[in-house]
Amino acid sequence: MEPILYTITVHSENQVGLLNQISIIFTRRKLNIESLSVSASAIKGVHKFVITVMCDEETVIKVVKQIEKRIDVIRAFYYTDEDIVYQEVALYKISTANLLEIGGLEKLVRKYNARVLEITRTYTIIEKAGHTDETQALFEALNMYGVLQFVRSGRVSITRSTVEHVDRFLEKQEQRRLAQE
Repeated sequence: MEPILYTITVHSENQVGLLNQISIIFTRRKLNIESLSVSASAIKGVHKFVITVMCDEETVIKVVKQIEKRIDVIRAFYYTDEDIVYQEVALYKISTANLLEIGGLEKLVRKYNARVLEITRTYTIIEKAGHTDETQALFEALNMYGVLQFVRSGRVSITRSTVEHVDRFLEKQEQRRLAQE
């Protein structure tokens, strides 16, 4: 099977050391994490990891099962790009002097649907949200100005599903708990 980019979402309690435990699962399988983003989720007390990895489906299934064995993990899921809506954010710092000398920044900002965050005498910071190929294309276009710094965030994503899968799981858990009382 040809490797493709999978997005793994992990819903967990916010516990120290969990990121290390999860990254070890990838290391043992010799998988490189392409991007990683962690934040609070819409569910109080639950955090969401968004991890991208290039592999085949058989491997991603095994990885998700291993992640779910961690005691602090509530649920983990994997998706292809067609199953989710996703974005990344990129920041670019370029020389203001070069901008003034070369010109044309306004045209680039509009073309790439970016925005200028800050302008000082020495540098200008531009922000672009989009997919990796879009943020990379703007980076290449800005190279003529001399990019001083560049950073791209990890992927953030939500499913195209009308329900959050972890909500269903938590509801079932609550029903089981109430049935036992």
